[in-house]
Formats: sequence, structure tokens, C-alpha cells
Amino acid sequence: MAAKKRGSTRKRKPAAKRATAKAKSKRASSAKKKRGAAKKPARRAPAQRKPTARRAPARIIAVVGATGSQGGGLARAILADPKGGFAVRAITRHPDSPAARELARLGAEVVAADVTDRASLERAFAGAHGAYCVSFFWAHMSPEREKAEASAMAQAAKRAGVAHVIWSTLEDTRQFVPLGDNRVPTLLGHYKVPHFDAKAEADAYFATLGVPTTYLITSFYWDNFIHFGMGPKPGADGVLDLVLPMATAKLCGIAAEDIGKCAYGIFTRGTPSVGRRVGIAGGFLTGAEMAASLGKALGKSIRYVAVPPDVYRTFGFPGADELGNMFQIDVEFQDRFMAVRDLRETRALNPALLTFDAWARKHKAEIPTA
Repeated sequence: MAAKKRGSTRKRKPAAKRATAKAKSKRASSAKKKRGAAKKPARRAPAQRKPTARRAPARIIAVVGATGSQGGGLARAILADPKGGFAVRAITRHPDSPAARELARLGAEVVAADVTDRASLERAFAGAHGAYCVSFFWAHMSPEREKAEASAMAQAAKRAGVAHVIWSTLEDTRQFVPLGDNRVPTLLGHYKVPHFDAKAEADAYFATLGVPTTYLITSFYWDNFIHFGMGPKPGADGVLDLVLPMATAKLCGIAAEDIGKCAYGIFTRGTPSVGRRVGIAGGFLTGAEMAASLGKALGKSIRYVAVPPDVYRTFGFPGADELGNMFQIDVEFQDRFMAVRDLRETRALNPALLTFDAWARKHKAEIPTA
């Protein structure tokens, strides 16, 4: 009988059981690894940066008369809206003037050009998407020169390929009162109200050349009560008088700065406005209503004095005969003037549109009363 080997007292498991035990051990080990891996935060893939969207370059609006009333209102409206997609090219004869330097400080590109020099205008309009064109009748009081200014602007815009022009214009009063009608005197042989009629004639320059134009029909500047000597003045008894030849008729008026703001609204609307005639006003007021508003703003009693147009024409200041004609035609055809100017559309173009009350309060310190 063979001797037993030392240490051989423990019985060995059958091979099948050993294999099963190994498999269980591996599964347990694998489960432990998985539990351990779940506790560690998974590595995140590096975030991909979104490509930066390129902003479209601002479209340039070349503004004639940018240091004046209408053009200045437009230039400041564009500069006040940096996200609007437009940039200002301020056109002026005097780029070193304080007004031009202020526009440059606000971000405008200031360019020297003259409305009597088509070549300078063409250079100023080059590369511009839009142009605001306004003439300067009261600087020279010549309808022929005004028409020459308009012609130069129309030709320059055509040659420069400007996509959208706004031309500041007015009605032809000879459509209301023909030259042969002596109720209203004929001036300079060809006009009833030269600064109206010349602008209306100049509409054809833009239309004939095929310049994509919006015809902006403006209104009486309320600012004339500041700058034109039309404000209230002391009467014989010391009470301030607002003297106008309007009887009880209503006058279409607007703040000069709001004309430019409305022009900005037209540029933002874009090409649907091309070919349209857009009439604007801030309000329709009688002389008595304007006197009351001015008195409230100034804190003084102001009396409306209505005089006949014939009397107003004799007042002797430059343009008295022309303005007498203008007021006379306004009185006789007030409904037609008001129908052309839509207050609701004006406010849609310029939500900040001033009423006459608001304008008077804003400018009360500038309105002369002596």
C-alpha cells in the first residue's frame, strides 16, 4: 500500500467547479471596476466654439446739409441708432465748422462738398447706399439757383449709383392758383410761392434720370418762430402778439428736426418707399391755437392777431411777399394741404414726433419775444 503524500489531506474541487469559481471571481472583479468607474466624472469633450457671425457693413447715408435743420435731424437720428445698420456721411461746405466737428465727434464721416458743384457731390455720394437731398432757397432766395442745386444732386446721385434718394420737396402752388389768377400776386414772373414751386419743378430732375427717389413733402417749420423773425412781438399795449395772415384756417407744421427723423424712418423702410410721395406734419393748428401753446410754454399772455395777406406782404422783411402768398394759399386750400400730410404715417415713421405743445416747451428759451 503506497504511503500518503504530506499536505494532501485537503480535497481538491473538481475541474468544472474550479472553472465556475474563476468565472464568478472575474464577474465580481469586473463589477467592482464598473462601480469604481461610475464614481469618477466622465471626461467631457472640449466645447466647440460657435463661429462668430460677421456683422454686415453699415450702409452709408450721404446727408446734404448735415449741419442744417433737416439734414442735421437725419444725421443725429442715424448716429443715435448704432444698431440700425446705417452710417452717416455728413456733407457740408464747411467741414471745420463747430457743427461739423460735433457730428464727427459723434461718429459721422464729414465730407466737404457744395450743391453748386456736381463733381464734388458725385465724390461725396460715391459708395453711398442712400442720399438725403435738400436745397437752400433761403440762403439766396433764387428759385433758379434752387433748381440748379436740385439738378446737380440728381445728376450726382445717378452717376454715383445711389440706391435710395430722399428729395425734400413741396407742392407746386400754381396748381392751386394759376399764374393768370391775380388773387395771389405772381412773383419773379413765373411763381406764386417760389420756394414751393421751384422744388416741385425739380421733382422732374430725379424722375427723368430714373433716380430711385422718395419725394418727402415737408411742412411749415415751427422753428421759424425762433429763426425767421415770425415769433410773438410786443404790441402797442405791451401784450405779445402773434401776427399771421391765416384768419381761422389751420396750418400744417412740424419741428425741423422731426423732418430728418422721418427721413430716417423712410430709409429704414427701404425700397418699398421708392417712387412714393410721403407728406409729413407734426400737427394742424390755427393761429389762435399756436398763440395759446406758445403762451403756455413761455408763461406769458400771447394774443393771436390775424391780418389780411395784402397787409402781411407789406411788412418789408425779406420774403414777406412770398410768405404772404404762401399763407393765403394755405388758407384757401387748407383741406388739400392737410390731405397730403398724414399724421399717423408721420408718427409711424418717427415715434418720437413732437406736438406743437412739446416743441414749444422744449424750445421756450430760444423763442425771442422782443
